[in-house]
Amino acid sequence: MTEHRGTQPSQPKGTVIAFSAPGCEPLYAHEREAIAAVARTIATLKGFAFRQGLGNSSGNSGGLYFVPDDSLLAPDAARLGINGPQDLFGGVVPWRFATTKAITHELVDDLAERPKEWSTGFGRTVAAAVLPGYTVFSRHDALRAARRLLKFGLARLKPPLASRGQDQHIVRTVADVERLLEQYRSPDFDECGLVLEADLRDVVTLSVGRTEIDEIMVAYYGTQTTTTDNAGQSVYGGSDLIVVRGGWEALEDLQLPRALALAIAQARAYDAAMAEYPGFFASRRNYDIGQGVDSSGIWRSGVLEASWRIGGSSTAELAAIKIMKQDPDIQLVRASAVKKFGNISRLPMNADVHFQGEDPDEGPITRYTVVTHATREPPKKAAD
Repeated sequence: MTEHRGTQPSQPKGTVIAFSAPGCEPLYAHEREAIAAVARTIATLKGFAFRQGLGNSSGNSGGLYFVPDDSLLAPDAARLGINGPQDLFGGVVPWRFATTKAITHELVDDLAERPKEWSTGFGRTVAAAVLPGYTVFSRHDALRAARRLLKFGLARLKPPLASRGQDQHIVRTVADVERLLEQYRSPDFDECGLVLEADLRDVVTLSVGRTEIDEIMVAYYGTQTTTTDNAGQSVYGGSDLIVVRGGWEALEDLQLPRALALAIAQARAYDAAMAEYPGFFASRRNYDIGQGVDSSGIWRSGVLEASWRIGGSSTAELAAIKIMKQDPDIQLVRASAVKKFGNISRLPMNADVHFQGEDPDEGPITRYTVVTHATREPPKKAAD
């Protein structure tokens, strides 16, 4: 009698590791779960196991793939054996200030203070792709920047290291800036500076980016949504994305309204300018573009900041990549990453829930991703 043995499950080819980047501020519980969801999806796509936390990981021999919660500095990446975009979901930058919105703007002039590694070429290259503004590294330069910028209307002061839009201030006078500067006397100011930027009203915030995992590259555009948190504040509520197979060119081939086409061109220009910072590489490149009206009544569009790390829309990006991996003919996917506060009783039938419950810091919250459309039609036809 012949013995029939069941098919044994194949051994994982490697391990996907989700971890907290050095110096990263603590995350909310729902954020940790969303990151874990992305890492688990990547593990499934690659045929890898999943692990939470670095443990003794070092000297990647090809069997490890990393999902940090923030961009990594080059020395930290090197210690883990991360040598290129194929080794992580996110990005690696040479200097701490280059992980922030500080690099978005030019200095006041050639005499302005700056870190010795600062690239003056970057700011000049992206000037047409960003809003009017300056980055400053001293009180003297901040006041000079304020005098110039405030001639044209209201400005917004942004600490580059603040996240979730926190600690930003609208300024109307140089005296406003002078008063606020008292809050920023710290080593962070010397290293990462402050941003002064034209303030916009009636703002629409777009996300434009490119993500690659192994042989699959996608590009996307979408709109960020807002929601009301448990304290009654308006906060980020997720992103609605159009994800297409391919790189930047696939996005530019779409027949889009002029404002969207401009946002994509600005994101791509900002992305290309990162060549000014040797040692930079990323598998996820996201650019937030603000479009609105300044206080002089002029409609403006510009990159607000870049994100070379896992982000709020990453679950939607991965949902699209998963579908494209399963069906190589799929060319375009519509997917939404959603965050809702309070007790939510009804969800879309096909929602992939990442967190639903009580966050110790933010209260009841639900995080989920939903795919609403996938097509094999060429993107140009599908977008018409």
